[in-house]
Amino acid sequence: MCFIEMTYTLVSFGEVLWDKLPEGKRLGGAPFNMLCHAKRLGEESIKAVMVSAVGEDELGKEILAQCKKHNVITEYITVDKKFPTSTVEVILNHEGNARYHIQDEVAWDHIPQTTDLMALAKKTDVVSFGSLAQRSKESQETFLNFAQSLPNKALCIFDVNVRQHYYSREIVEYSLELANVLKINEEELFVLAELFEIQGDADQVMEQLFKSYQLQLIALTKGEKGSVLVSEKERSSHAGLRSTVVNSIGAGDAFTAALIIGLLKEFDLNQINAFANATASYACSLKGAVG
Repeated sequence: MCFIEMTYTLVSFGEVLWDKLPEGKRLGGAPFNMLCHAKRLGEESIKAVMVSAVGEDELGKEILAQCKKHNVITEYITVDKKFPTSTVEVILNHEGNARYHIQDEVAWDHIPQTTDLMALAKKTDVVSFGSLAQRSKESQETFLNFAQSLPNKALCIFDVNVRQHYYSREIVEYSLELANVLKINEEELFVLAELFEIQGDADQVMEQLFKSYQLQLIALTKGEKGSVLVSEKERSSHAGLRSTVVNSIGAGDAFTAALIIGLLKEFDLNQINAFANATASYACSLKGAVG
C-alpha cells in the first residue's frame, strides 16, 4: 500500500556496510537500513537516495548490486580506491540484542563533497543522519556543507545512533543545531544528558533538549516498552508491541523510517507512534536488518 500521494526525495547520509553475523554477512548500516524500510513503506512516493562510500573491492560491488535490488539510488555512493568497504562484527546475546565492533578508516569515513551532491541537497525533502559517519573530518565536513544547502522546509532528522567511542559533545551539539527532529533511544538519551550536564528524568532531559535546540519533534524509543513522541503541542505514548525477536538489528532504523513516512503524510502523533511501533516490531522478526 502507498501511504503518500506526492513524491519526496529522501536522502540518508552515512554508513552502508556488511554486518558479520553468526550465520553470515548481511547488508546493514543504520542509514541504509532506514532507507530500505522507508522505500518499502512509501513505495513509488519515495525517491530513496543513499549518500555514502564503498571500497573498490568485491564487498563494495556487492553492496552496489544489493542497493539496486532494494530500489535505493546508488548515484551518490562513491567508490573509494584507497579505503575498504566497511564490515562490522555483530555479537548477539540470547535475547537477540546486538553489540558491534566497527572498523576504523573505511570508505564511508571519506565521503567527498561534490558539485552533484550539493545540487542534490537543494532538491532534498528529508535528510536523515547520525553521529557515526561524522567520526572523520572529511565526511563530517561534507555533511555539514550538504545540510547548510538544504531548503528551509526540509525535514532534517538526527538519529543519534551512538556507537562505541565514535561520538563527542561537539558532533552531537552541532547535529542538534542542524536538526529539526531528534530520534533517540533511552540509553542514548542519558548519554546526551551526561554530555550536556542535564539533570533529571527522561522527560526533563527531553524538555531541555527541545527548548535548547528549537526542535519540532523528539522521538524516544524504549525497545519492547514502546516509545514517546513529543512536539510543541502534542505528546504521544505507545506501550509497544510484542513480537518474536529474531534479532533487534535495524528495529530502531525501521522506527525512524515509519516516523518519516508518518511526518510526510501529516499523521497525528498517535498515528505515527502506532505505525512506527508496528514497523519496528516487524523488523525484529527479520534475520537481518532489512530481511
